Amino acid sequence: MSRDDYLEQWGHRGPLEADASVPRPFEDPDWLDKQLETFTRTPVDVENMLSTQRAKFNVAWERLCERHPRRVKKMRRNLDRAAEANRMREAVRSELTRLVWVSLTWALRAGDLTGTGNDVFFLTHDEILQLLRGTDMATAYITARRHTYERYKALPPYPLLIRGRFDPFQWAADPDRSQNVFDASGLLQEMRLKGPSENVILGTPGSVGRVEGTVRRLDTPDDWDKLLPGEILVTSQTNIGWTLLFPKAGGIVTDIGAPLSHAATVARELGIPAVVNCGDATTRLRTGDRVRVDGTQGTIEILEAEA
Repeated sequence: MSRDDYLEQWGHRGPLEADASVPRPFEDPDWLDKQLETFTRTPVDVENMLSTQRAKFNVAWERLCERHPRRVKKMRRNLDRAAEANRMREAVRSELTRLVWVSLTWALRAGDLTGTGNDVFFLTHDEILQLLRGTDMATAYITARRHTYERYKALPPYPLLIRGRFDPFQWAADPDRSQNVFDASGLLQEMRLKGPSENVILGTPGSVGRVEGTVRRLDTPDDWDKLLPGEILVTSQTNIGWTLLFPKAGGIVTDIGAPLSHAATVARELGIPAVVNCGDATTRLRTGDRVRVDGTQGTIEILEAEA
């Protein structure tokens, strides 16, 4: 497709697509060129990866037909139904994301008319309406709200399980904090969910296969150019904005996720070993560590830690 067609169809999707204060990828005139430049520099044959997975599926399907012929018809129907549901889900989400674009356009226009600029995103919908009517009392809160926003934005991802009253700043200041669980009473504080040894991280199988490689710890897909082909991508969680990075990765590891999460689904489509729902992988792994990812068992073994 042409550049304009691509940007019109996909330029509104991104890692923070539900946040109206974040510009869409298509609003960056250099965004597509950067993606193409990276692909040219480190080309990946995505179609070959997909065809390899299709071939594996066909082999598994033939095996099913031979061993369980009575189940074939029902299984085919269920697979088709699930595939259609997934396509519809993404189509609906794509269109809902366009509605965020409408809200973004409205907010920016309100910011221009009232002279508040991008600070308009620190106001509620009702406060913006009041501001447009000439009442600007809420603007006095903008500085404090921006400060609070920046403080919370700098925090690491919260524990997967929180029980009781939770102070995120006190928790983040603790060097021995658990990324898995927080319990104000202390009853669950020992539930670290670590592996059988300090060198093993347990998670949920996301995509089968085993691979050894060097860790590349990323917090945002904006750092896509740092990921080298074959490296193990380690991050808190992924969404559609991370998709372009996946073909380069040798394996995927996430703190949050399930077998039907974005990371697991895309990894299976491309045949990349993946382990999700690790809880504390991003706190225990660093860029440069040498690890073995077992997407079948759901484990990550630290072979050599970066000095």
